[in-house]
Amino acid sequence: MLRRGASGAAVAEIRARLAQLGLCAEPPASTDLAAPDSQDSPVFDDELDRAVRAFQQERGITVDGIVGPDTFRRLEEARWQLGDRVLSYVPGHMMVGDDVTTLQRRLTELGFNPGRPDGIFGPDTDHALREFQAGVGVVADGTCGPETFRAFDRLIRTVIGGNAAELREDLTLADLQTGVADKVIVIDPGSTVEPDITHAVAVRVEGRLAALGTQALLTRPPHGAHPSEAERAEFANSIGADITVSIHVDRSDSPTPHGIATFYYGHPRGSLHSRAGKVLAESLQHELTTRTDRLDCHTHPRTWDLLRLTRMPTVRVEIGYVSNPDDARHLRSGTFQDALAEGIAEAIMSVCAPVGQRG
Repeated sequence: MLRRGASGAAVAEIRARLAQLGLCAEPPASTDLAAPDSQDSPVFDDELDRAVRAFQQERGITVDGIVGPDTFRRLEEARWQLGDRVLSYVPGHMMVGDDVTTLQRRLTELGFNPGRPDGIFGPDTDHALREFQAGVGVVADGTCGPETFRAFDRLIRTVIGGNAAELREDLTLADLQTGVADKVIVIDPGSTVEPDITHAVAVRVEGRLAALGTQALLTRPPHGAHPSEAERAEFANSIGADITVSIHVDRSDSPTPHGIATFYYGHPRGSLHSRAGKVLAESLQHELTTRTDRLDCHTHPRTWDLLRLTRMPTVRVEIGYVSNPDDARHLRSGTFQDALAEGIAEAIMSVCAPVGQRG
């Protein structure tokens, strides 16, 4: 966990990667990496702090200026450009990086379906790549190497701007709009902050959806182990969930932050996002802020692992800050938890309602 004031070789590595992305200056050539406490040792200064925050903002991850495992992993992904390495599908050890995202976007522009451009070389990307290779007369082995790169270069000059991804997003949304009774909904009490509160809300949502004939499943029992985001995403994917809603409580060093916010998969500074996820997030935000007196902190695109790794529309809703006295009082109220549960259930019903049956 590196932050402002840290020094050493790891700081130099972070600066070098951010400099490669054009977010900060290159480290001095005379930097002494072997002596982390010397005057020449690279320091995590204000410039690097700003660069880290800018990178986090661009990547849609938590903006805190701290280089922890998630931020460092995203820095590792950002170093790869298409053509830097041979790409292929490796079950259990899927390749991840910006080069994979570029590959997915190129396949989409050419009319193939690699799934959501999330930078993860999974089975959908493998299948789409093989289809492309077969179509252009390249050995259809699912390996994206020099011959496949050349085939892309020949075609991408004349075939650009495909809207296949938008059409698939429209189909995903249309598939949801067949009523809520036949759906599988994952409710994730995902917060490690006040987990009892999020579980209490999740159970209330589960009960309301079950009464409608929906199969609602929770990702954890009341006092069980807290699975990682990747594990919760795998659970939702494995059961073929139609929607996942993750419920969180937040905490801040300041008592000032308060209110409700909802997040869906997308890049904050780009057009790539889950359309169905955005529609669900907006419906949730509307229902929750209408049914409570909490501050509307709006909806936002993010690329957190749960949003990124799930294959269905997934949203994360932050229902308040326990560090804010007024929010904390509401969060511990059964009446407020009921209102939240009713809002979440109503939002899901609204998104799943057939077009002709909407109010």
